[in-house]
Amino acid sequence: MSDHDILSDAEREALSAVMLEPDLPPQRVLIVDDDKDSRELLSEILGLDGIHCMTAASGEAALKLLETKSSIGLVITDLRMGHVDGLELIRQVRESARAALPIIIVSGDADVKDAIEAMHLHVVDFLLKPIDSGKLLELVKHELGMESLP
Repeated sequence: MSDHDILSDAEREALSAVMLEPDLPPQRVLIVDDDKDSRELLSEILGLDGIHCMTAASGEAALKLLETKSSIGLVITDLRMGHVDGLELIRQVRESARAALPIIIVSGDADVKDAIEAMHLHVVDFLLKPIDSGKLLELVKHELGMESLP
């Protein structure tokens, strides 16, 4: 480092690393479920494949994260939750600035009426618990642009 350098060698290396990173689309998955074990399991399944996840225990918490975290590129939500359930969460997302956000429903308790309403709200897919982790990974990777479906 010469006397005229403003940056230290470490700062220069860090800046170079940031400048070399590609400008990728949002890659985080927001997992919304009021069941802690379900959130953790989904996060672990995706995390093992290098997919970064955030979690929310309610629809309200998810909406707040969606307002502040532009890195969220996909939402996976349960249907049956408290005040703001999965369908209401999807409705509010569809009416927001994040309206085009891909959403996958994972639910253990759903009927045909719920599935039809979800499809009208343009969800990517509706998976029933227990989930097929391979199918979930395939959908998530496709939606995040990490891998195309066959």
